[in-house]
Amino acid sequence: MTVGNMESAQLFDAGEKGRGLRATREINAGEVIFSEPSFSAVVFDSLFSQVCHSCFRQQAQLHRCAQCKFAHYCNRTCQTACWDEHKQECGAIKKAGTAPSENIRLAARVLWRIHKVSGLASDSQLVSVDQLEDHVADLSKEDLDEVNTDVQTFLKYWSHGRKQHSAEYIAHLFGIIKCNGFTLSDQRGLQAVGVGLFPNLCLVNHDCWPNCTVILNHGSQTAVSSALHSQRRIELRALRRISEFEELTVSYVDYLNVSADRQRKLKEHFHFDCTCEHCRQRANDDLMTAGADSKPSAEKLKEVAALSREYLENIETARVNGDYHEVLRLCLECLQQQEDVLADTHLLKLRVLSVTSEVLSFLKSFSEAAAYAHRMVEGYKKLYHPNNAQLGMAIMRAGITHWHAGQIEAGHAMICKAYGILMVTHGPSHAITRDLESMRTQTEMELKMFRDNKHEYNAMRDAALKNPTKAV
Repeated sequence: MTVGNMESAQLFDAGEKGRGLRATREINAGEVIFSEPSFSAVVFDSLFSQVCHSCFRQQAQLHRCAQCKFAHYCNRTCQTACWDEHKQECGAIKKAGTAPSENIRLAARVLWRIHKVSGLASDSQLVSVDQLEDHVADLSKEDLDEVNTDVQTFLKYWSHGRKQHSAEYIAHLFGIIKCNGFTLSDQRGLQAVGVGLFPNLCLVNHDCWPNCTVILNHGSQTAVSSALHSQRRIELRALRRISEFEELTVSYVDYLNVSADRQRKLKEHFHFDCTCEHCRQRANDDLMTAGADSKPSAEKLKEVAALSREYLENIETARVNGDYHEVLRLCLECLQQQEDVLADTHLLKLRVLSVTSEVLSFLKSFSEAAAYAHRMVEGYKKLYHPNNAQLGMAIMRAGITHWHAGQIEAGHAMICKAYGILMVTHGPSHAITRDLESMRTQTEMELKMFRDNKHEYNAMRDAALKNPTKAV
């Protein structure tokens, strides 16, 4: 699949939703419909010295730009690959004496790129960045004040003597970034490290139960020549079979919220009323708020839900403070309160099960962690789309936990299940899928040994645990 190839998708009038993209042919699950390099992107302020400003990989000992002393890179190759994008920013930061916030930096990079390409950046870009929705007119007073402050800061940062722009035009750019910016993750897809703008991706409309997913694929950064470096790019991948002329959709929000909460978030952030089938039918709302089989009263449900929210706030505080034994104590206490009241598909219970399995894994109590991870995954399976990336990642983590607990059969089965999902959502070349493939090979080998000779397998495992050479 070539970067930016748009042969499988076309722009069309999606009625009330405005513009949209639809398939030009039948597409199978796991297929890349299109991939697109970022028009512009920046690393978050908080991670500016820990993440490469070119390929967005997170690693130790990055090299700093000698000129502005702000941008950091893996090596000379990454620096060369990014120079075109960093050149004017470098001068502006030197002039200002300090780097402005990520919002300002992204707006400036977008504007420098607009000046450079004056229209479409490539033949496969369907609309120019200028033509994207800004929703400035829909912003609340608070958000508008924030944009206006950013505009003033931007105008100071924007170098003198170059083409000047009106405050209205800069506000338009900030509006575009605010409702179209896409969060970029590191090479493992596990941490948000920056934000970027992808004009074609911006044309894909939302659905709470979408037929596509977006993944950031860093591709190969090992090429010696910077010209062969794959840029920060996204892939739009099909979650199921999509028929010809069917609209392509992605979800702008996490599905694990009741429909009213999802609709509120979409209205606040993206300024539209979601009328997708899952919202209209309130699909799975009953499961996400369900009581346990013991049929507790509505009053009891409400009471325990309120209590759970309090617990979750305290759990988060203890987690931020690094007090993991306190996190565990609060989790177990909360689960005790929830036990015969909330179902395992209740959102608040799932959140507590997730943190409990995570903290027990961290404290190396793998058997207990595996039991909670299993319950969490069973709850997720009833709620998420079978090919949801979050579901795949959760099953992967649960599989690793079972593996660490010595439950090799359950661990291997979960790792295989996760691999099947991630092959669709991430594809075979993604770093996570490749990691999972090697885990699958390892657990398959261990499972064979376990079935051949359980005693020998357990002795080998005990020896490995006493002498851990590599943490997964």
